Amino acid sequence: MPRASRLLLSGVALAGLIAGSASAAIQNPRHHHATTTKKVSPQSKTTASRPKPSVQSGSEAVTVRAHRSGPHSAVEVINRQTLDHFVAGTSPMQVLALTTPGANFASDDAFGLDTVANTLYVRGFNQTQLGVSLDGIPMGGQGFHNWNGLGVDQMEIQENIESLTMSQGAGALDTPSAQTLGGAITFTSSDPENKAGGRISQLFGSNHGFRTFARADSGVLNASGTKFYAAYARTAQDLWKGYGDQQEQQANFKLVQPVGDRGKITAIFDYSNFEQYNYLSLTKNMWQKMGRNTTYLKPNYELAKEYATYAQNGGVPSNLEGILSNDEIGDYAYDGTQTQRNYMSAITGDFKLFPNVDSRTIAYAHVSNGDYSATNPFLTSPTSQVPMVMETGHPDVRRLGFVQNFDIQAGHHNDIKTGIWYENDRFNYPMEMYEDGVDKPHSSISNFKNGTKWWEDSFNTNTFQFYLQDTYHILPEMTVTAGFRSLLQTTHGGTSIDNSSTLSDWGVYYSHPASGSLTAANAFLPHFNFDYHFLNQHEVYFDIAENMRAYDYGAQSGSGNAWGGLGNSNNSAQSVFNANQKTLRPERTWNYVVGYRFNSHFFSGSADFYHTDYYNRLAGITSGSTGNTYSAFMNVGHETMNGADVAGTIRPFSGLAITNSFSWNNATYENSRLPYNGSYISIKGNHQVYYPKFMYKANVTYTWKRATFNFNTTYTSARYMTYTNDEKIPAYWTSNLTATYDFGKIGFVQNFQTSFGVTNLFNQDYIGGVYGAASVSGDDNANLFVAAPRQFFGTVSAKF
Repeated sequence: MPRASRLLLSGVALAGLIAGSASAAIQNPRHHHATTTKKVSPQSKTTASRPKPSVQSGSEAVTVRAHRSGPHSAVEVINRQTLDHFVAGTSPMQVLALTTPGANFASDDAFGLDTVANTLYVRGFNQTQLGVSLDGIPMGGQGFHNWNGLGVDQMEIQENIESLTMSQGAGALDTPSAQTLGGAITFTSSDPENKAGGRISQLFGSNHGFRTFARADSGVLNASGTKFYAAYARTAQDLWKGYGDQQEQQANFKLVQPVGDRGKITAIFDYSNFEQYNYLSLTKNMWQKMGRNTTYLKPNYELAKEYATYAQNGGVPSNLEGILSNDEIGDYAYDGTQTQRNYMSAITGDFKLFPNVDSRTIAYAHVSNGDYSATNPFLTSPTSQVPMVMETGHPDVRRLGFVQNFDIQAGHHNDIKTGIWYENDRFNYPMEMYEDGVDKPHSSISNFKNGTKWWEDSFNTNTFQFYLQDTYHILPEMTVTAGFRSLLQTTHGGTSIDNSSTLSDWGVYYSHPASGSLTAANAFLPHFNFDYHFLNQHEVYFDIAENMRAYDYGAQSGSGNAWGGLGNSNNSAQSVFNANQKTLRPERTWNYVVGYRFNSHFFSGSADFYHTDYYNRLAGITSGSTGNTYSAFMNVGHETMNGADVAGTIRPFSGLAITNSFSWNNATYENSRLPYNGSYISIKGNHQVYYPKFMYKANVTYTWKRATFNFNTTYTSARYMTYTNDEKIPAYWTSNLTATYDFGKIGFVQNFQTSFGVTNLFNQDYIGGVYGAASVSGDDNANLFVAAPRQFFGTVSAKF
């Protein structure tokens, strides 16, 4: 049967079902910096930006929704209790990875809040390939320079997150996402308390670490059940190496208004302001030869100018001959910062339309802007003639959208869910240049009024998704779920202004201007799941789905997207883009998961095996002949992934839980040939970059009377950092320890607690996060971030 016919029949069946429900109701009263433009040697400024070979609840009278609160099928659940086992304010993504098999998270700061260095992988898929939502609101990809969403650390204060679920299978049909290739992460925020009160906590830690959290709950205010809370958090810490600090401010507001016994209306407003000095991204050689403390050159301005001179003219300082290459001297920079401001609001209506039909309607708006700055040692300040320029991107994002979901109980055996999602995303990115002075550089975090515009990119994206699924209860504990989603996304835009031709005195080079539209569409992306609970303690399940990921877009100074960093002055970005319009196809995956879970009072265990076929894998690479290389974006072949996760928790006596897990992943490229040095090389059989083949995790939690202790350790095997697998990021161990004591009620304070935590307990020196494209071969890209050393944190908290 053709896809169009299947869609039509599904729509007719749905309409008939809702009509039948209405009738029943009448009868019976849900880089380091991409702003750092690619660098060039003086010889190549006229032809290319020195491309490197790379790829890249309860007053409500009705509960509208119910869901399992623990692990089930191919879904893992992280609850509030688990989040509280870690240092206050730790990124939920970091907690997820430390407690969940198959998940890997790395960063360069103890909290895991550095938006540049954060790297999350789940069973081979990174954070930009997972579906993410907060209370049903789509949050897009979780990576740096997030044009289509908002990272969890900026969208919700950690203490206000009630739980998060990780669908490690083939994703979730009801997750509004255009990025899903693998699993889906769903965050649920806590509701306001019924009783008036509040919470406060204060953290102190290494490197002048300081974090304040406060929340006030109104309690139920009137007979209708109105209640709300307002919360604020501020996190600040000096960089553990180099100059500067990282500061994050967040505010959350949530109001719940019951509407009789029919449902409720929820309104939220979230604000965040992240102002961060960055850590310098390094090559492997820079880390090994110069040490873990290697970072930006600030405040040594004279040394920065000297390095920039070498970067533009060749050679290296005499004391670094044979240690660093000229390329690596150019990887050093004086400064790098970013400021990110986000405002997000949403209104959600949860209602029981009919006895068997629940509805959830979400209308949301998200505005984001900021300043992403980095010193560019390959440009020249025209007045001072200093061989450096402060280069700043000023992103402006506006997202407007709505989600409509229905949950329909059809008889005793069928639970039908369906819904639509629409979003309009407008993104604007002007790149401004600011002169550095002879004796003083331009500030990287202020005074952005008199810049010189180099170029500006603008995009407009419309996304529509429909899904329909039916869960059939064969037996009380046996279900089969089948459904599909349809996804359509169209992006128009690209370079709207390019002033390169008038800026020769700045030493500008080819800026890669390209514009046009691309559409990703698939009317039928199926999902099938079987889940059987038997003999009280056992569960078996399998999960199959096809997924598609829409095209990435971003500023032309980046790479790894259809509009970014294309071409050179001899083979224009526009011509490359025009050719791609005819040949590019969206990335697709088929994911298969089969698993078993056992649960008893004494022991819980699970085992999963998964397989993925990855088609139309897209990447930014260097193409062309030896004499005319240029940056391209193309299909680089097929990938196959096989993996397994095994986990077990033993509870030998009350208060003690010991968890061990082991993960294996063998992700290899198939039939993949990459352009390299004017020819092609095969990477068939080579392992996927950046994801470890083996991981081992151990967690020990012990509660004795009012005290709780938690120790966790993780082994991460070596990660390949090139497509030819000739270079590896070394394996490492990392461990954390947290102890908490609850003094209980003291005077008017309901709960008074103290906690002490140590991160990177054994002070391991290892590469954590990775940002940017992988090289085809060699230690060529400065995209590695060193993890934070051992740090200490103490927290005092109280509940009123």
